[in-house]
Amino acid sequence: MLSACVLIRSERGKFETVTARLAQLPQVRRAFAVLGRFDIVADVEARDSLELGRAILKINRLAGVVFTETLPQVEGR
Repeated sequence: MLSACVLIRSERGKFETVTARLAQLPQVRRAFAVLGRFDIVADVEARDSLELGRAILKINRLAGVVFTETLPQVEGR
């Protein structure tokens, strides 16, 4: 299982709508509003990198999303 944090900038006043839409995606474990440069953080899990990429592309295409930054989990040694 792969995990990633997706930082999301939404259109002004749209963070509640975007957060609700994120909750409908099966790969999104949770999504919540934050303060700072980004408006929303989504915790995403996927079986592999292909599924993760597809989930991120869906997030980018959601109405109200301006841009995202994805922080994938890395394995420590």
